Amino acid sequence: MMMEADAVLRPGIEAMVGLLAFHVGEDKVTFSLSNVSLWTSLEAAKQLDTFQPMPDLGKPFIAKNAAFARPIMNYVTLWQLNSSAVSGDTAP
Repeated sequence: MMMEADAVLRPGIEAMVGLLAFHVGEDKVTFSLSNVSLWTSLEAAKQLDTFQPMPDLGKPFIAKNAAFARPIMNYVTLWQLNSSAVSGDTAP
């Protein structure tokens, strides 16, 4: 179902000002889905709060007993790893 949601959600999310990245993932062991997005500002991130296609598409998930964390949580970055650090590359 989440793969089908891509076609509906992607155009609107990609058009949002300040979007840096949007990731959708699943954990097959816990039967859970997660959306993680990166934005240029908290104001930009809060666009998802009023993006109506998301709750509209949530209705079929809820019909299958899915639960959603609300409100949408927004986190301030405290630290990060760059891809070179993750891959083990130690060059400056």
